[in-house]
Amino acid sequence: MKKILIIEDEFAISEVLRVYLQKAGFHIEQVFNGMEAMETFYSSQPDLVLLDVMLPGKDGWKLLKEIRQMNTCAVIMLTALGDVNYRLNGLNEGADDYIAKPFNAEEVVARVKAVMRRSKAENSQVKRFGQLEIDLKSHHVNLLGKTIRLTPRDLTVLLFLADHPNQTFTRDQLIEEVWGWDYEGSDRAVDLAIKRLRNALQDWSKEEGEIKTFRGMGYQLSVYKK
Repeated sequence: MKKILIIEDEFAISEVLRVYLQKAGFHIEQVFNGMEAMETFYSSQPDLVLLDVMLPGKDGWKLLKEIRQMNTCAVIMLTALGDVNYRLNGLNEGADDYIAKPFNAEEVVARVKAVMRRSKAENSQVKRFGQLEIDLKSHHVNLLGKTIRLTPRDLTVLLFLADHPNQTFTRDQLIEEVWGWDYEGSDRAVDLAIKRLRNALQDWSKEEGEIKTFRGMGYQLSVYKK
C-alpha cells in the first residue's frame, strides 16, 4: 500500500483529503504544523507528500527544500496562493505538481495517482531497501533520511551491488565491473571497499539488508525488505 503524508494545518481540509485518499486505497499519515513535519517524514518514508505552503513553524517552501536535499519522493504543493509565479516557484524548487485551493477532493486523488505513475516511471532507477535508498541515476545514497557520503569508487561498488541485489560476485568480477579489466592493483582493494561500505551503512537495520561475505565465493548485497 502506497503511503501519503499530508502536511496541512487546516484540520478540516486534511480530514477531507484523508477520507478520499484512504477510500482510494492509500495509507495516510497527517501532520498539522511545519516543525513536526520532517520528523514524521523521516519515520514514515512516504511515497508522496501533500504539502501546504502556509504552515505554522516552518513553511512549505522550506520543507520542500529539505525534502529535495535528501529524497526523490513525489511532492504536490497545496495552497491558496494561485498566482502563476507561486506555481512556477513550487515547480522550479522540485515540486511534482501544484494544486490551488479551493480544490475538488476527487481531482486531488486523480492528480495524486497521475504523479505517482510519472514518479514510478522516472524513478525506475531508484532502489529502496527498507530505509536505504540508492538512486542509480543521480548516484545519491540516503539512509534513514540522511545522505551518505562515499568515495567515487566505493559508490560505484555499491551502485553495482544495488543493481544486482541478492547476487554474489567474486573479487575478480567486481574488479572487472568497477575497476576495469586493465586494473593492475591488488584484489584487496575490493575487500577494503566493502569494509568502508559496511562502516558507512552501519546504521542500516540488519532486518532490512546487509553486505554479506560468502567465503570462497564473494560478496552480495543481501536485501530482506524492499
